[in-house]
Amino acid sequence: MDKFISADKKVVFEKKMDSLQQNLHRMGGLVEEAIARAVQALKTQNLDLAKAVIEGDDAVDRLELEIDQKCLELIATQQPMAKDLRRVATLFKMISDLERMADHATDIAKITLRIGHEPLIKPLVDIPRMAQLTQKMVKQALDAYVLEDIELALAVGRDDDEVDHLHGQIFRELLTIMMENPRTITQATNLLFVSRWLERISDHATNIAEKVIFLVTGEIKLLNE
Repeated sequence: MDKFISADKKVVFEKKMDSLQQNLHRMGGLVEEAIARAVQALKTQNLDLAKAVIEGDDAVDRLELEIDQKCLELIATQQPMAKDLRRVATLFKMISDLERMADHATDIAKITLRIGHEPLIKPLVDIPRMAQLTQKMVKQALDAYVLEDIELALAVGRDDDEVDHLHGQIFRELLTIMMENPRTITQATNLLFVSRWLERISDHATNIAEKVIFLVTGEIKLLNE
């Protein structure tokens, strides 16, 4: 009889985990969309799109709270042990990284509202490339968690290196522009902030990948040293 009760409890736990993982992907999808729209708004100087990104941050915050509560309920009602407990705890920590990514996308949108009325000092090429990479990293990190795929997690770390490279490239280019024309300093500084926030989004995705590796192997592996 106890075996049947235990089996039923496992089925309930897995169903609840499936629901949590679906919400996790919903949250990740909102974050990916926010990154893409924020940089598109900057590139096209679309102030309405920038405002929509800022307004959309509330949806991410609500989903974070919902997942947070469901994680706590799952631990309290199902009392998972060992690997199952680590799965819930890892997901619980991941949503904090996702929420911070959405905040950084909002920060980028605010930059657009700040400088969107003036001509861009240069065509944006590397910043959109950074945005595409960070979106890819978010998706890969979440897929790595659901699939418990270490190779996907390691791929996130490799993409983080590329994002860091682009950030350095943007920094050097904008610094040169500022030195050649001091009137560009304000906008160039704002664009540097955009690059920095994309780099921070990349770091948060890498944090998730590191959590996945710990979940699967029990070992701490730093990917962005």
